[in-house]
Amino acid sequence: MKLGYHTGYWSSGPPAGVTDAIALAERLGFDSIWTAEAYGSDCLTPLAWWGASTSTVRLGTNLLQISARTPAATAMAAMTLDHLSGGRFVLGIGASGPQVVEGWYGQAYPKPLARTREYVEVIRAVLRRDMPVTHDGDFYPLPYPGGTGLGKPLKSTVHPLRVDIPIMLGAEGPKNVALAAEIADGWLPMFFSPKTDSFYRDALAEGFARPGARRSPTDFEVPAFLPVVIDDDVEAAADRVRPSIALYIGGMGAKAVNFHADVFGRMGYPNEVEKIQQLFLGGQKAEAIAAVPTQLIEDIALIGPVAKVRDELQKWEQTVVTSLLVQADPRMLPTIADALG
Repeated sequence: MKLGYHTGYWSSGPPAGVTDAIALAERLGFDSIWTAEAYGSDCLTPLAWWGASTSTVRLGTNLLQISARTPAATAMAAMTLDHLSGGRFVLGIGASGPQVVEGWYGQAYPKPLARTREYVEVIRAVLRRDMPVTHDGDFYPLPYPGGTGLGKPLKSTVHPLRVDIPIMLGAEGPKNVALAAEIADGWLPMFFSPKTDSFYRDALAEGFARPGARRSPTDFEVPAFLPVVIDDDVEAAADRVRPSIALYIGGMGAKAVNFHADVFGRMGYPNEVEKIQQLFLGGQKAEAIAAVPTQLIEDIALIGPVAKVRDELQKWEQTVVTSLLVQADPRMLPTIADALG
């Protein structure tokens, strides 16, 4: 499997040491670097800034939120970054969740699958540049049917460097994963576990079997987000990951609609998810963090001594995953590259 370096979310500012970490990842032979966005920093600006000092790694968004930009604006950014990087850009997109979409972007969330399908259709129409772009859809009609009535179909003034810029979908539920297999060039899982490989294989197979599916299992990418902590003390390593898992299970979504919590429920932790949510939403964040089982972390991350990490890597090598997008202490990247290489 290939290795990528995931820079993660910003907190109050840019991640410490990220520029040096990206340079190191490229020297170590990593295939790609990735940026993210939630409701703070965006994912395109840092990717362009940091990517300007690289020459070989692919530059990916994981994920660009579709409610943040119209599909035409995203297509423009993709063409621009692809030109500037010499054809190294990868567009990873996702629908996010109702809390962010409705609370931050002020847009309606319902029908995320249908919105995503239209979003990708418009992007591909812009990239083809074979005619002025029109789209007869429920979410992104072009030209806009209201307003002044003066809107007209337009064609990009820029000729794309590549008309087939890779588009990957971030997805967690089986319907979204099937959609990725049908219309995209790859799937970007966030909390993947080798123990759920067969579940996702079935979802992907459903998408590949649909009429007009863009890819097949042989040319479809699955770059999976993977926390890695090298430490002789397994519990200390798990403690490095526990806070973010508690946040996603307990606070990244409403109690009744939390796609991240659903992932861990399907993984075999429904009772633990319920407890973590209750504690987190009740303001007991420290207790919620402590309630995250070490085994759960070991299911979705590689933690512990190098020998343990190497041994558990074998499980990942037997899954649908094609790349491991490592999130780790930048100082540990040489050790991680050696362990996972």
